[in-house]
Amino acid sequence: MPTTDSPPTQAATIRHSEDLGKLVRQLRAEQGLLQVDLAGLAGTGNRFIVDLERGKPTLQLQKVLDVLDLMGLEVVVRRKGGNRHGE
Repeated sequence: MPTTDSPPTQAATIRHSEDLGKLVRQLRAEQGLLQVDLAGLAGTGNRFIVDLERGKPTLQLQKVLDVLDLMGLEVVVRRKGGNRHGE
C-alpha cells in the first residue's frame, strides 16, 4: 500500500488498483481539488475519477496515466526485489 504520511515527492509502491486509488484520493485532497474539479481538468467524467479512487481494476490505462500526469505524477516500472523474476 502507498505510504499515506509520506510527501508526494517520494515513491509509492503500488501493487493493487486500490493502492493507486488511495494515492490519487490523498494527493487530490492535498491539492485542494474535489473529484469534480479533477474530472473537469482531466476532461473525463466524474464517474471515472470516482472509479479510479475506488480502485476499479478495469479502467482505461491511458486515461489513468493522463490523470496521473495532470496531478504531477509519473509511473516508473522497475524489477522488484533482487532476482530476475522479482521473487
